[in-house]
Amino acid sequence: MSLRVNIPEELEKKFRKEAMEIFGYNKGSLSAASETALKNWVESVELVRESKKIRDPVESMDGMLKGVKMESVELQHKTKKIWAKKALKHVSH
Repeated sequence: MSLRVNIPEELEKKFRKEAMEIFGYNKGSLSAASETALKNWVESVELVRESKKIRDPVESMDGMLKGVKMESVELQHKTKKIWAKKALKHVSH
């Protein structure tokens, strides 16, 4: 499928440069970079929408730390790491 978009010239130059460096200087590199960029954008929008649906963040974590025995500060740090790992998982796919 084809998609035509108008973007500022400076953004296009930066995009082409990065796309070529990452995906190679051959046919299809811009398409591969565009697909990756669009996929990441859609997933980030979906993640934001999903996070807005969560009314009670404590409820959303219910059961995540089941069986964890530690002090409250350690628990806070563990919670941040678990949340960050889940958030990155959604963004990187």
